[in-house]
Order: sequence, then C-alpha cells, then structure tokens
Amino acid sequence: MRRRQFITALSGAVAWPFVGHAQQPALPVIGFLSSLSSAALTGPVAAFREGLESLGYEEGKNVAIEFRWAEGHYDQLPALAAELVQKRASVIVTIGDQPAFSAKAASTTIPLVFMVGQDPVKSGLVTSLSRPGGNATGVNLLIVETESKRVDLLRELAPTASVSAAFINPKSTYAQMQSSAVTSAAHSIGQQIEIINASNELDLENAFARFAEDKIGAFLLTADPFFVYRREQIIAAAAEHQIPGVYFLREFAESGGLVSYGTSLADGYRQAGVYAGKILGGTKPADLPVIQPTKFELMINLRTAKALGLAVPPSLLAIADQVIE
Repeated sequence: MRRRQFITALSGAVAWPFVGHAQQPALPVIGFLSSLSSAALTGPVAAFREGLESLGYEEGKNVAIEFRWAEGHYDQLPALAAELVQKRASVIVTIGDQPAFSAKAASTTIPLVFMVGQDPVKSGLVTSLSRPGGNATGVNLLIVETESKRVDLLRELAPTASVSAAFINPKSTYAQMQSSAVTSAAHSIGQQIEIINASNELDLENAFARFAEDKIGAFLLTADPFFVYRREQIIAAAAEHQIPGVYFLREFAESGGLVSYGTSLADGYRQAGVYAGKILGGTKPADLPVIQPTKFELMINLRTAKALGLAVPPSLLAIADQVIE
C-alpha cells in the first residue's frame, strides 16, 4: 500500500468512532422543578427515580434529568422553569403549587406532571381530575383538606393549652384557604388559635421566642415547602422552647418532631416518576387522571414526647401508623 493510501485509510479508521458517537441520539430530558433544595428531598427523589425505573427509564442510561432548585426563593421559579423549556425537556415534573404554575406559564405544550397541595381544578391547572385536558396532570396531596385533622390532633395532645398557634406562609398560594380551614376547625372544638405568618428564618425565630410571653401552649405547622426547607430549625426551636407541635409530613416526626399527619411524600414522588415514564412512552397527560391519596399516615415520636414530659393519649398510640421509641 502506498504511503498516501495508508494515511487516508488510517484517518478514516480513527475518525469512524467519533462519527458513530456523534450520530447517537440525544437522551430525552426530564425537567425537575422544586422550590426546595436537593438536600431536603434526598429520600423522595430516590422514590421518584424508582417510579421512573418501574417503566424502564434509568437516569444517565436512557433518560437525562435536569434538576432546578429554588431553595426557598419562590421568585426564582419562573426563570428556572424557562431554563427547562430552553433545555427542550420532554416532560417537566414540578413539586409544589408555585412551581406548577411557573411551569404551566412557561409552556402550554410541554407535558407537565405536578405534585400540588390544593385542588388543581379550582386552581386552574386542569379541567377535571378524571380528564385533566391540556398538557398537565399529576398528584394532588390533599394538603388543605387535612389541616382540620391536624387541629384535632393538637387538641388531643395538648388539651390544657388555652391558646395554640398555627404557622402559615403568607406567600403560599393557598395561605388564605389554610387560614380559613385552621380557624374554622379550631372554632368548632372551642380552641383559641393564633395565626402566625412566617416566610423566612427570622419570622420563625421571633415567633418561637414570643411563645412564652403569648402563652402559646402548642403549635401546628400548615403544609408548605418553605417549612420543609426549614425543618431542622423548626424542630430544634420546638425542643428548645419545650412546646409540642403537629406537622404535615412524616419526615418531621422522623427528625424529632412530636407528631405528623398527612400523605406519604415518597408515594407521591414515586407516582410522579411513573407518570413521567408513561408520558415518555407516548401517553398524553390528558389521558392520565389526577391521583389523590387514599391513605394518610399518623406518626408519633415517643422520644420527643418524653423529652417534653407529655403523655400521648393511648387512643392515638392505638391508631398510629408508626411509633418512634
């Protein structure tokens, strides 16, 4: 073989693998938008991946996931949603009501799988639960609907408390609904309750510092991503000020909170992963009904109760899904 022919053949052989690599199709992209941080949702995100894998999708193998975390800054959500649209996401998964609204505003064509706390029909995300219509579907965690149950639990745990408090994030899209639900539930059982607006670290710190002066005997945390983001601060403050609290996710009780009652966050994330996988497989969001939970978890942390010098009623222990001892 002549030298020129050899060099030409060699150049073609070297270039061939790179040509083949360049022709590999790009992986479909799932956009993931949350108002929280990655550190706050390690377990639930693992459940999301489990849901995807049950449909045959594995991150890095046949699907890519673009995560965007607002880390408690709701004002950043529109820009983060726009980034996912620019990434040409095949489907966008949102955690929380505000991320869902931001993604919906950013695109009316990219399929959207949401996890929200309020009724998605009333909020305008879908036209109905059974036939969502448009480009969105997902999971409704029935958060507002369970606020009254947490008020009842607070009364059972601290029956001698003349005044209780309820933390509400005034920046939440369902703050007014939560306030009405909590106030109405407290009134129905003759409980005086003080609504405390808190949307930042200082608000929480100041509120706990005033509890003794205001004679607050117990508190509940209404459901909001911001409170999940500040979970450790809230639990530590409750322990420092020796005040019983009722929370909306089991993760609070597992981290040292007294009692939690609500839906399983992991189940919701898993179902969101399943729906994202189905949409990647060709199913339209309009054909996937919005899922509502049928099971609610009651978690009791007896270690925390003992530290507070609190006797948990046997009736609650009997119906608890899990008791941490």
